[in-house]
Amino acid sequence: MSVKIFIIGQCTLHWGRMEFGNIGNYYIIEPFVRELHRVFPNAEIRTTFQMSDEFCEREKISVVPMDLYYSWSDDDLRNCLYELGIAEVYNNTGVLCSKTPYIEEVLNSDLIIDFSGDIWGDNADFLGKDRFLIGAYKDKIAKLLKKPVVMIAGSPGPFDNESNLRIAKDVFPLFDIVTNRERLSRGVLESYGLTNSNMHDYACPAFLFEPKKQEEMKSFYESHDMLNDKPKIGLILCGWNMKEAPFSKWPRNDEEYSNFAVLVERILSDTDADLYLMSHSNGFEKDPSFRLIQGRDYPIMKQLFDISKKKNDSARLKLISDILLPDETKAVIGSFDMLVSGRVHGAVAGISQAIPTVIIDYGQPPEAHKLRGFADVAGVSDYIADPNDIDDMIDKVSVCWKERIRIKGDLELKMIEVKKLVRKNFEILTQVVE
Repeated sequence: MSVKIFIIGQCTLHWGRMEFGNIGNYYIIEPFVRELHRVFPNAEIRTTFQMSDEFCEREKISVVPMDLYYSWSDDDLRNCLYELGIAEVYNNTGVLCSKTPYIEEVLNSDLIIDFSGDIWGDNADFLGKDRFLIGAYKDKIAKLLKKPVVMIAGSPGPFDNESNLRIAKDVFPLFDIVTNRERLSRGVLESYGLTNSNMHDYACPAFLFEPKKQEEMKSFYESHDMLNDKPKIGLILCGWNMKEAPFSKWPRNDEEYSNFAVLVERILSDTDADLYLMSHSNGFEKDPSFRLIQGRDYPIMKQLFDISKKKNDSARLKLISDILLPDETKAVIGSFDMLVSGRVHGAVAGISQAIPTVIIDYGQPPEAHKLRGFADVAGVSDYIADPNDIDDMIDKVSVCWKERIRIKGDLELKMIEVKKLVRKNFEILTQVVE
């Protein structure tokens, strides 16, 4: 049976954003599509996500115009309400009084999947005007057109905006299936009065992302003096870990790195490991020709490296400045004896390879419940550190380092369970596809 699947959701972004920017996004989307093909081998998959031609050919999907979902236009809400009216008439009478490209895509599909990650809620409105309202109505339109509509692998919330909460209460119960990437999302949803009779708590697809084979990384390791027996620790930070908002603030004063500089100094003094600072994001330029460039995390790591070098010019302190693809990044993380990560999917890259990992929390609002949820899924909640509390960071890193052999063994067993949970996000979809 050939199943037609239409993927929409708040992860509908401009070309390149899911694929070539935040590396964690790619950790998710590749296994997401591959798992759909595993469960539905003959599926025709179409999406509003703007992926490259290379990705589409390799992963056997098709891209439709982003405008079907959201276009950053003043007409977006008006057009969405027009579609909602068409769908309501159809739901009540069975008469399709008009069509739009979005409605045609829905009608031609057997399953509508909303993949919004942690942006189904107030966070959506950081992306554009009325973004959450429009996205929620797109879900409702599909349901009124009598199609199975599911939201999978999400971390919904928060819903502190009263208008968004009202819409969420209308739409959330309509999903035929909801799967969360962690069980903390269930508590967040219930705290806002949001329930769904077919909701399940699983794990993030990123746990399944495959790194590049270690033997294929040999030249990189040679150039970075990583083919020795010395222990190695990786450190990843981003703007969300900084105390002063916004996360994208640049430039930053050296004083803003004071806690992290102390952490670097203590790692070098308390262990015999080489410490590798690295970015977990890329950027890209499309014109005049496409090329990857350093992402917004790299200047943060470079500034911390420079600050730390002034205080401790140790040969064991190293900066990875290479622009790495996602599978290469995960391979490098897999070569460490321990990881300290302020990027949640950087942490997933470590944990999924049984690398003992300390997760650095956000240092500014909004609170990222997905971070604590992912740690809970992996059984490493004791290793979440507060970036604004230097003693807490040092203590968590120290314990993790001392217990790294035990933690690695625990993670090797835990990941068998977690990866089974990930696959359930997709296997459960057979319940609603005839």
